Amino acid sequence: MQGGTNYSAARWNCEAMSREFPDFIDPWKAADGRRRFQGTMPLKRLKRLEPMLAPAEEGQQADSLARKDAAFSASFGYDEQGLVTIEIDVEASLPLICQRSLAPYQEKIERNSLLVVIEQVSDQDQVPESYDPVLVENRRLALQDIVEEELLLAIPQVPRNPELAEIELSTDGEVRTPPVTENEQTHRPFAGLAGLLKADIED
Repeated sequence: MQGGTNYSAARWNCEAMSREFPDFIDPWKAADGRRRFQGTMPLKRLKRLEPMLAPAEEGQQADSLARKDAAFSASFGYDEQGLVTIEIDVEASLPLICQRSLAPYQEKIERNSLLVVIEQVSDQDQVPESYDPVLVENRRLALQDIVEEELLLAIPQVPRNPELAEIELSTDGEVRTPPVTENEQTHRPFAGLAGLLKADIED
């Protein structure tokens, strides 16, 4: 979270959320009481996340497009340096578009992060590398914004349905394999051999 994330500005309808936590939280008071908040959050309330989800057609009830509430818990406390910390756990099933098949699927999200509260951007230089800074102004923190940020960070840059076969056949019968990631390349010393053989045959 470069530069810290400002979680103090947004408001939301509390009636659509779990009643186990308030609209806004004072992180310092929550840390003093070692408070833990948990509940569920409707995806439709997360406006930054909404454009990244597979569009749901009206009346469509397919499992691949179902939008279930995200579950979360947030525990407040202090670390050894006296910094206000938030341990956030988020679980969700997000309807995304697979970039291999262009069909919707459900991406399972399970994310745990350790955040530290800062009051101004300049404070981020003092934040240990093991934390992600959270910029909070006027001692008002909206849990909705933290949960949404965690979901946004967890979405793959290139969504791909893990249930699809590793090797597929196109309509013309040609074998197609998924693109090799940078990590996979380091463990496949003969990855370029097929291309060289093909070039020799064509010559």
